[in-house]
Amino acid sequence: MDKQGYEQGYELSDLGQLEAESVHIFREVAATFERPGMLFSGGKDSVVMFHLARKAFWPAPMPFPLMHVDTGHNFDEVIDYRDGVVAQTGVRLLVSSVQDDIDAGRVVEQTGIGASRNRLQTAALLRGIAENRFDAVFGGARRDEEKARAKERVFSFRDSFGAWDPRNQRPELWNLYNGRHSRGEHIRVFPLSNWTELDIWRYIQAEGIELPSIYYAHDREVVPRDGMLLAKTRYLQVGPTESSHIERVRFRTVGDATCTGCVESEADTPAKVIAEVSATRITERGATRADDRISEAGMEDRKKEGYF
Repeated sequence: MDKQGYEQGYELSDLGQLEAESVHIFREVAATFERPGMLFSGGKDSVVMFHLARKAFWPAPMPFPLMHVDTGHNFDEVIDYRDGVVAQTGVRLLVSSVQDDIDAGRVVEQTGIGASRNRLQTAALLRGIAENRFDAVFGGARRDEEKARAKERVFSFRDSFGAWDPRNQRPELWNLYNGRHSRGEHIRVFPLSNWTELDIWRYIQAEGIELPSIYYAHDREVVPRDGMLLAKTRYLQVGPTESSHIERVRFRTVGDATCTGCVESEADTPAKVIAEVSATRITERGATRADDRISEAGMEDRKKEGYF
């Protein structure tokens, strides 16, 4: 068995097979498309995806840039981590800002209790893809996260408006991917499609991958709302009947600070997180993302508008 525990004799372990599949997808895209790019938020899935992409082309540099769709309402720890990764690796980072779209009048920001910029990301994402002329964009979405994402192919065709039609996707038999598209269209590529949250954490532990500190248990001021614990940040508007308190928590997923909840936890190491995730029966988005509670088809509706 090698030091990562991926191989036993000539047979790859489950984790080794997932890694090999993702590496194959990265290389397939690099060979097929002219201008690929990778979304990078600093969340655990995009961090693992970035780690795999660097492995796929090592010792050569990764042949595409990162792009962050920045809501402007991020957790400070995540932005610090993102900037640290860029400084350490020298990768090129492009930022498509929601604030730019607000200032230009392309989108209108919500106000009041429960307001979030999360849905405004779609405009910034599509603008970033168009401005950089990306014909393929990597995303860290996984099929186990949410039922709309469970319908996705690895190569997800998007039309000239960036829209997703679940009835207009290509078969992917025997891991054969169809990247055919016309000018103005593009393909969203999901190298982690077949990974689970538990796989992600097992890989983080095996590879010694660093994450933003908020993924591990820490004391934080939180505001209970709609069955969730929201971090009290400078972006969160607290209602007159709401109050905050200090809780020992960690984040299972990272998004806009106004709609991403945390969970009570004592898991402050990857091994403890793995034990915690192994015992849970609620997906990370189902437990901690207010933006997925808009309606039963909330995620699917956003994907049809151009969201990931």
